[in-house]
Amino acid sequence: MIAKKMQSLVNNNSVIRQMFEEGRNMAKEFGEENVYDFSLGNPNVPAPDKVRETAVMLLEKEDPLTIHGYMNNAGYPEVRKKVADSINSKFGTSFDENNIMMTVGAASGLNCALKAIIDPGDEVLTFAPYFVEYKNYVSNFDGVLNTVQTDHETFQPDLEALEEAVSTRTKALIINTPNNPTGVIYSETTIKGIADILNKKQKQYGTEIFLISDEPYRELVYTDAEVPYVTKYYDNTIVCYSFSKTLSLPGERIGYLVIPNEAADHEDLFTAVTIANRVMGCVNAPSLFQKVVAECLDEKADIEFYAKNRDKIYNALLSYGFRCVKPEGAFYLFIETPVDDKEFAAKAKSEHILVVPGSSFALGGFVRLSYCVSYETIVNSLPGFKRLSEHYELS
Repeated sequence: MIAKKMQSLVNNNSVIRQMFEEGRNMAKEFGEENVYDFSLGNPNVPAPDKVRETAVMLLEKEDPLTIHGYMNNAGYPEVRKKVADSINSKFGTSFDENNIMMTVGAASGLNCALKAIIDPGDEVLTFAPYFVEYKNYVSNFDGVLNTVQTDHETFQPDLEALEEAVSTRTKALIINTPNNPTGVIYSETTIKGIADILNKKQKQYGTEIFLISDEPYRELVYTDAEVPYVTKYYDNTIVCYSFSKTLSLPGERIGYLVIPNEAADHEDLFTAVTIANRVMGCVNAPSLFQKVVAECLDEKADIEFYAKNRDKIYNALLSYGFRCVKPEGAFYLFIETPVDDKEFAAKAKSEHILVVPGSSFALGGFVRLSYCVSYETIVNSLPGFKRLSEHYELS
């Protein structure tokens, strides 16, 4: 008999992953070119050439016992120094290697951060809609995830609702900007408002509340909008970053945490996340790709590819009568549905279109569409979307 905590996860496996697998099965049945799978945020842009060139160079020049060996649980000091220097040059911060821990992607980084700060029964807040796995990550450490609403016209956080939601049990707030699933960037005004509320509540309750900024989409921005660097606004911040989207490396599982000196008990907190990296079984971030990304910190995937996709499908869906906030970043559309979101997703599947119900992100009445697919997939899917709009009399 499996553990009780796992039984619910087995019975309620990720809808996103289920749809991804269903898409693969449909492709076998109907032909890949006839299935339009918008379910998974799997980059469809190759990694920059420098990534491959650097990996090949390292494998040819480095001692294999070194390049594939253990290192400090926090990662290679020289890699962490390069990451810190890169952040400093971009955002005017003053980090060094003692502020950076290399992680096994953003997911592992979030789990390390949560393990370091959460006791059983502690509360973590996040804004709905949110990335579906946050609830599971918090549950891993017997914490409780509670949601705070956003403005459903703009998807900016409702700061009054946040102030009401923070309690004596609140240990952290997770934010994700650019946001999955909406593509919205939280403005500087929003970040300052969040910081003011958390500072006020820390003083009121005599507690520490951490702001965990989950940033795998930081560089995927299509407008002049700036993504504020949160450590500049709030001391008790932990930044969680991944190269999965920026460098199109989701399968390599490489990222980092930033623990600022200003965070409460900085040295103990850094030690705690480093030990969490070990005791949860990761031990350290992948050795080869630590060194690869250290040489590619100024590289980016082809942002214009995603921007072209976004514009094509966004403009088409609006012309068909669908409603959606235009994404400023990431590679998702969060589309309002004329009926129950699960019913709409099922109807879309009859057109061989796979989208994820918004209820999977804690906000029904919407579906998420991931446009990090081929341009041809988008173009070929449009007749199906038009038929859906006609079926629901949207236009």
